[in-house]
Formats: sequence, C-alpha cells, structure tokens
Amino acid sequence: MKNKYLFIIILIFTLFCFFVLLKGLSRDSSYIPDVNFGKKLTSFEARKFSNNQLVNSNELFDENKTYVLNIWASWCVPCRVEHSTLMKLKENKSIKIIGINYKDNLINAKKFIDKYGNPYSEILIDNDGTIAISLGAYGIPETIIVDKDKTILKKFIGVIDNKSLKEIESLI
Repeated sequence: MKNKYLFIIILIFTLFCFFVLLKGLSRDSSYIPDVNFGKKLTSFEARKFSNNQLVNSNELFDENKTYVLNIWASWCVPCRVEHSTLMKLKENKSIKIIGINYKDNLINAKKFIDKYGNPYSEILIDNDGTIAISLGAYGIPETIIVDKDKTILKKFIGVIDNKSLKEIESLI
C-alpha cells in the first residue's frame, strides 16, 4: 500500500516537472530591446572615424533629411552582405547614412571601407559598445531609421536587403 502511494506521488511529480519543462521550452525566449519607436533619439557623443574629433549627435542630425544609423564592424560577416544595399541606399539624396563602427580595430575598418566603398556621410567610433547599447542594439548589424525631427521610425535587426531598402524608401 505504501509503495502504491509512493508510486503515485512520484508519477504526479514527474508529470508536473514534464509540463513545466514543456511550457518553458515552448515559450519564445528571444529578446529584443525596447527601441522606443516614435520617441526622440537620445543624444550621444562619439569620435569621428575620419579625424578622431569628438562630435555630439545633435551636430550630426541638423539637416532636414531622414537619417539611417547603421551599426557595423569589419569583422562582421553579415555587415559585408548588407554593404552593397547600403551603397544603393547612398544614391538616395534625401537620406543621410551615418555609420557607427562597433568594437572594431580601426585599421581593419579602414581596409573594409577602402575595399567595399563608403556609403556613410559620417562614421562614428564606438570602441566599447556604449553608443550601440544606448540606441537599443544588442548585436550587429542593426539599422535605425530616424526622421528629420530625430524621431525613431523603424529598426532593422540583422542584414538589410532589397526588401528592407524598399521599406526604408517608403518611410521617407
């Protein structure tokens, strides 16, 4: 009789553990940070890639254009894949592309730009990743679309492609 109760208790406990595990595995555990669509872009300071001069983001976002912030690195293989799309996007004169070079060796970054071309009107250096984190990025490449009023319109996580390009152009 004792063995029968022990068996039932173990069975119930095992079933309970099984269902808890099953529920945990079926939940989506992907994390996407809050980007605050419709909110103003936070102000930040960074060094320019071209001359190492410190610049405030308010100085960069001063024209009446749509801005594309692209977080990239020379060691990032998906960044190489999307680079040709950024070169196409550069042809649109109502867009200004600002690159944020993320945790990269500057010599390698320069070689990357020399080899694949420069779609950016300005490149900023983010050696420790704090700028990317303040923008809500958690990996690269990531692209953030900002309107002329410095309001975040859209965020693309991962490689931007021709479909993304059409969507960006429709936001202008």
